[in-house]
Amino acid sequence: MSRIPAPDEPLDERRWQALMQWLYARLPMYQRQGAAAFKKDLTNIRALMILLGRPHTRFRAIHVAGTNGKGSVSHMLAAIFQQMGLRTGLYTSPHLVDFRERIRVDGQPVPRAWVRDFVWRHQAAFAKIRPSFFEITVAMAFRFFAERQVDMAVIETGLGGRLDSTNVIEPELAVITHIGLDHQQFLGDTLAQIAAEKAGIIKARRPVIVGQRHPDTAGVFCRKAEALQAPLTFVEDEFRVRFRKMEGIGQVVDVWRRSGAGWQLWLPELYLDLGGRYQLANLATALAACSRWAAQREIPLDTELLRAALGSVRTRTGLRGRWEVLGHKPLIVGDVAHNADGLAQVLPQVLAQPHRRLHVVMGVVNDKKLDEVLPLFPKTAHYFFARPDIPRGLEADALRGMAARHGLEGAAWPSVVEAFEAAKRAADAEDLIFVGGSTFVLAEILAYLERKRETGEPKEG
Repeated sequence: MSRIPAPDEPLDERRWQALMQWLYARLPMYQRQGAAAFKKDLTNIRALMILLGRPHTRFRAIHVAGTNGKGSVSHMLAAIFQQMGLRTGLYTSPHLVDFRERIRVDGQPVPRAWVRDFVWRHQAAFAKIRPSFFEITVAMAFRFFAERQVDMAVIETGLGGRLDSTNVIEPELAVITHIGLDHQQFLGDTLAQIAAEKAGIIKARRPVIVGQRHPDTAGVFCRKAEALQAPLTFVEDEFRVRFRKMEGIGQVVDVWRRSGAGWQLWLPELYLDLGGRYQLANLATALAACSRWAAQREIPLDTELLRAALGSVRTRTGLRGRWEVLGHKPLIVGDVAHNADGLAQVLPQVLAQPHRRLHVVMGVVNDKKLDEVLPLFPKTAHYFFARPDIPRGLEADALRGMAARHGLEGAAWPSVVEAFEAAKRAADAEDLIFVGGSTFVLAEILAYLERKRETGEPKEG
């Protein structure tokens, strides 16, 4: 039975997994359970902040919200601040392989023993407050950042913004990335309604950077910023990024910056170690945010510092799951894109990748609007359908049936790992395997490959 290991017990792998199971089983967790675990209210997190000594007031922060791109932007900002020599906290969600991915300082995950001690010390209060899994992790992150006396924390929201548990902070800067239709059951059925929820992170007289000027959302952000006297910047007015070529695991781009009435080539041939073409917009947003933050402090942005930081985002911050190459011959690529807007950016790059045949390992959650998602996938691919191993995973046979109605043909498999291994057996060296459809599908494959490495099995490709 899962339980919290006592502080005087050796924290071996078995006890650590018991702690994780306790957290997953005792605390409502949206990623696993869905709507029943979602708490659209700040009461619990405020109670936790009081319990923990108001740690959210003891560090400077940048707050990042959005439908897509907020995780990548957060990691880019963290890499830049680390390169500046600032002790940098980074809070993101969900995790892919290790719970501790959610909470990092200077790229290093929170220690297991610290997590254990935190949960052990406050378990009685948790029973009284009855927080969700997400509320606990936010509280844990804020306490850890306060204890470690971080100079800057980059905080990514969960689903929304206005009533997201992270929204108890008073950030120096708010960043809102791309807005798309996702989690409508919580945030609204239109882009304007969703934007209004995301705009909830805008604070009085604090600058806000908006990554996309869309006719359905721009007015929402402008009105909110004006009401709060918050200086507003649309990224496209200040920065533009143009793709040059793929290189290694990343890509080479040109960054243009507005100079007076024109544009200046500011960072020519910048190497970004993130390969997804969708990262161009995220890079522009991160640079706009960093530029605005630096201008507030009259700090010049050193271009060589930016090159060093952005060329090593993965290694500095531990970012995973964004156009991640998992193997070669056949090339295997995984991405966490899971909604229509995200997949609409990723799948064209999949098709543009040189290959003979395309194999797709795919799974989804049961509240996904598949009539919006399935038409985006290519009919020429062969599909390996599987159910993510979480309570809200959609059964593989049901997904196969729905996919068939959209012209997507393939077989259902008992598990994600079995689907992945079947795709590898079916693929030749010149083929391409794409793993996606859900964050949880890629998470299972990453964990599986990690176990194989730990046991000394040969690497993919």
